[in-house]
Amino acid sequence: MTETPNPNIIDADTLTGEMRPIRRVVIALGSNLGDRFGNLQGGVAALADTPNVWVTGVSPVYESEPVGCPPDSKPFLNAVVLADTTLSAHRLLDRALAVEDAFDRLRSEVKNAPRTLDVDLIVVGDRRSDKDELRLPHPRAHERAFVLKPWLDLEPDAEFLGHGPVAELLAKVGTEGLTPRPDLVLEYE
Repeated sequence: MTETPNPNIIDADTLTGEMRPIRRVVIALGSNLGDRFGNLQGGVAALADTPNVWVTGVSPVYESEPVGCPPDSKPFLNAVVLADTTLSAHRLLDRALAVEDAFDRLRSEVKNAPRTLDVDLIVVGDRRSDKDELRLPHPRAHERAFVLKPWLDLEPDAEFLGHGPVAELLAKVGTEGLTPRPDLVLEYE
């Protein structure tokens, strides 16, 4: 079982003495190529194995119709991971990209091309970024049921930074095209 650090404590790097706040993060996972469930489980395991990242919850799995994807794209499996971390948003992004690469994610010029594993940072504490390489909070997640519903399952009173309560956002977008998959359960340690 993962131990949740106290969010009021600031972690000090033992080598440099640098003080690093602990931030709550929401990470969305998706896969629509290959062993979709295996890819999600591997993504969860890789995040849980990341130094200075403590996974505190993993949502149920949902199957969703592709949104904004090329024609003939297959359905996605989606889940949300909650974690606490002392990593900076940029270091966490580097880790997310490395996890995608480990699962042979191919980057393409085609927008929303099918992928073995997508690891998206939705929120990282109260961090905001509008740089091309890192946008926080995620610019479209507040419109995506496949992010909002799994997140709501984990945190019924969740607030999406800059957008409001997740429950209200989900009520606006609805859950059409989103199917619970209780037969698929992601594990973490």
